[in-house]
Amino acid sequence: MSSSLLSLNGLTKAYPGVVANDDVSLEIGRGEIHALLGENGAGKSTLVKMIYGLVKPDSGAMTFNDTAFAPPDPRTARTSGVGMVFQHFSLFDALSVAENIALGMENAPKMGQLAARITEVSDAYGLPLAPDRIVGDLSAGERQRVEIIRCLLQDPKLLIMDEPTSVLTPQEVAILFETLNKLRSEGTAILYISHKLEEIRTLCDNATVLRLGKVVGTCVPAETSAKEMAEMMVGTALKTPQRTAGTPGNVVLELTGLSVPPASAFGMPLRDVSLTLSEGEILGIGGVAGNGQDELLAALSGETRVRAGMVHYLGSDIAGLGPNERRTLGLLTAPEERLGHAAAPDMSLTENAMLTGATREGLQNRGFLNWGKAKGFAERIIEAFDVRTPGPANAARSLSGGNLQKFVIGREVMQRPNILVVNQPTWGVDASAAAAIRQALLDLAEGGAALIVISQDLDELMEISDRFAALNEGRLTRPEPAAVLTVEAIGLMMGGAHGMEVAHV
Repeated sequence: MSSSLLSLNGLTKAYPGVVANDDVSLEIGRGEIHALLGENGAGKSTLVKMIYGLVKPDSGAMTFNDTAFAPPDPRTARTSGVGMVFQHFSLFDALSVAENIALGMENAPKMGQLAARITEVSDAYGLPLAPDRIVGDLSAGERQRVEIIRCLLQDPKLLIMDEPTSVLTPQEVAILFETLNKLRSEGTAILYISHKLEEIRTLCDNATVLRLGKVVGTCVPAETSAKEMAEMMVGTALKTPQRTAGTPGNVVLELTGLSVPPASAFGMPLRDVSLTLSEGEILGIGGVAGNGQDELLAALSGETRVRAGMVHYLGSDIAGLGPNERRTLGLLTAPEERLGHAAAPDMSLTENAMLTGATREGLQNRGFLNWGKAKGFAERIIEAFDVRTPGPANAARSLSGGNLQKFVIGREVMQRPNILVVNQPTWGVDASAAAAIRQALLDLAEGGAALIVISQDLDELMEISDRFAALNEGRLTRPEPAAVLTVEAIGLMMGGAHGMEVAHV
């Protein structure tokens, strides 16, 4: 047997208006962790879908395990030894963890045996997961665990991982990397897609870089800086977000003892959350997934109603107002789950622009929708945020994850909010796009808007936040000036150091 497990030779795939992959060739060895890098829309997702049997190439050939390889469907790919962890979750909300995992297996064992195996594997990987929990009650981080464990249970020869750590804590990432290194030592190959370039440098043996569908270079990540890899991806020098320091203005948002019961038996309640937010300020909120981030955003957006006196906007009690009324006032939100919550998957970008921009962008008049203006609004978002798509008529689900994220954030930013609350603003986007999104948030604050940025990316929060707080089991720590916090202090806050004195630099 050769040392090569997978060889791609001249793969090309075109769609109307775009060539997703143009004569792509690469090789992955047995026991190699190979990174696939590129901007959003560079062609990474299309390439791995061809390997996994979801898309048929227009031309080119593949060899897998010393045999010609052209899987007509994912089942054939899995049978051949290819597993894939998708960036977007492919789970049924109404089913349990075990039932979802069984659906992805060719010959699933009896449910009791499978549940025991799920518990064993999830505990071994440090990703605790109860087999009987309903997926609809899980946080985004917990749903990602389901995807990873479902794939690893099938013992693949090649494991494709698309942004697998985007909703994992640093500790979970470390444990996952231990697992991947063990798989590598046993001869399993891993094709690894991530926009976290320091992760790539730590984990991967080799990297192939795509730009506009073509291979533009290769590198050894351990010998290449994150900045160098990012610039290979974008083809230009990478810009670092900049902000002019300012003085916060008047208080625009005040939460007083915000308490919200859990939405389900497995949910996380909010417990006595209090904070103030001023004009021109960015408050960063960190925490491990599932500690109340989604619940806080829902309470601020108006999706979850709260008791009177808990939420004040410019001194007025808005606890009883719903999402549309709060948007009219200027309180806008962008949730974590972009496909299904922030955007309707089967609706066009024009229709998705209408969904949240109808009032503030004047896209409706006396109940009549102005689709021409909505299309223009969508086109402005696409241009301003460099959303890679043939046009505003395309469905939201047709965009790569990072491009949809740029559209969702751009849609809210361009409505000129007085307050913007965003959860995971750069989840799954490349370094260049992440820098652009962060710059857009900084520009909003510089213009006087108040922002709450909820993120699991601590580097991101430290880069843009004026103050930092952490959610732990539904409680919010006292916000502290971000510039003086040490890593140890942040760790204490994320671990639940409520009301304690924390160490400053």
